[in-house]
Amino acid sequence: MSPASESPAGAAGRAVANDYDSFAEAYSAVNETSLINAYYTRPAILDLAGDVAGRRILDAGCGSGPISAALRDRGAIMTGFDSSTRMVELARQRLGDDADLRVADLGSPLPFPDGTFDDVIAALVLHYLEDWTAPLAELRRVLTPGGRLIVAVDHPFAVTSMQLEEGRTFSYFETCNRTEEWTFGGHTAPMSFWHRPLHAMTDAFTTAGFRISVISEPPPAPEGHELFPAELEGKSAFLCFIFFVLEAV
Repeated sequence: MSPASESPAGAAGRAVANDYDSFAEAYSAVNETSLINAYYTRPAILDLAGDVAGRRILDAGCGSGPISAALRDRGAIMTGFDSSTRMVELARQRLGDDADLRVADLGSPLPFPDGTFDDVIAALVLHYLEDWTAPLAELRRVLTPGGRLIVAVDHPFAVTSMQLEEGRTFSYFETCNRTEEWTFGGHTAPMSFWHRPLHAMTDAFTTAGFRISVISEPPPAPEGHELFPAELEGKSAFLCFIFFVLEAV
């Protein structure tokens, strides 16, 4: 269920990987109505977040702001950041000039005081990072005690299955890099991700001071079924991402 087919690592080396500034508009436009974003990831995040009225929420890796907008519509007090300047600009266009949006990198210290937020959303951002130690420590730091970190990342079993089906040597149990090429609006960009097995994820969460409350493998929203590719005809669910709700202890 990847947006594009995988390419050899050498192809990704010819350009800067994960350069969202180079295709921000096309990416944002496609994901407004795409199966894995509009009808899978966002509904799952909103369902896990539940009643957010009055809660102070940080959207970590906010992109062009669709999750922030949906949570704000439900009464949350939103703050967002992204490492892509252009994505933050698009988020500001969506959310308004008064929106609290920053350009910041999850791999660096975050520009927020301790205990600022009741919840943090980290949707499809951690799997870009090789080492989760410092990023999770920062997310724990900016949460209030008992606050929630809601995470969506590549499902390790789905990634492993895809690699093996394509004839590549791949071990579920290793933390390792993989590369893809994404194409949006005629622009092709190299993307780099870090696969890690489930136990490595849960170990990282607990080491950072989180208690695992929920592990979810949700189905997409029913409205998205008409967008299923041919190989999913007759099915009601698929594995693509895995979702967690973590409590700061």
